[in-house]
Amino acid sequence: MTSTFPDTSISTDRLVLRPFEEADVPSLAAMMNDELVAAWTAIPQPYTEDAARRWTTESAHAERTAGHGIDFAVTEFLTQRLVGVVQLRNTDWRIRSSEISYVVASWARGEGYASEASLAVAHWLFHDQKFERIELRTAADNTASQQVAQKIGCISEGVLRNAFIARSRTEDGGWTDIRTDLIVWSLLPEDLEGVPGRLADANGFSYPEWN
Repeated sequence: MTSTFPDTSISTDRLVLRPFEEADVPSLAAMMNDELVAAWTAIPQPYTEDAARRWTTESAHAERTAGHGIDFAVTEFLTQRLVGVVQLRNTDWRIRSSEISYVVASWARGEGYASEASLAVAHWLFHDQKFERIELRTAADNTASQQVAQKIGCISEGVLRNAFIARSRTEDGGWTDIRTDLIVWSLLPEDLEGVPGRLADANGFSYPEWN
């Protein structure tokens, strides 16, 4: 029998991490069409509202029920605005390990949301779900995302050479692929000791595979 994560929500002082709803479609599409999201993730560009609707109403649910992971809509507690996404994927239930990734909307950067949301998911995964390892991968040139990893207590384990393709703007306004290394980070339950509950944030991005 396949193990699955519960259909649940997580709260922090400022944020609510919850399942996606169809009402999130316009905000999600706008978030994913940002220049930095396009540059540092594998998300298709342009990212249409139809793609956002398929993902929020079908793909995210299928990912969770199949046991592959879980996707959280990160919203502000006071305004209920969608500020980001935290995703667990490539989950191994025998090893009790999963890979985390995150995206923050352009207007919400610099508020500490990526660190706060990722740390909340880490505590939930380790304490409630009894997992033993979280993995994170960042591009070698994506220093902002690396700062988020460090601030939540991740340990750098090594480099996967030529393992990812980032994107850069061309002179005619299009995109060109750039091959880059990935830094592999890990977080174990004991790494969370002494990490403050609310952390300063960089404008970082990880690498969710949005299909």
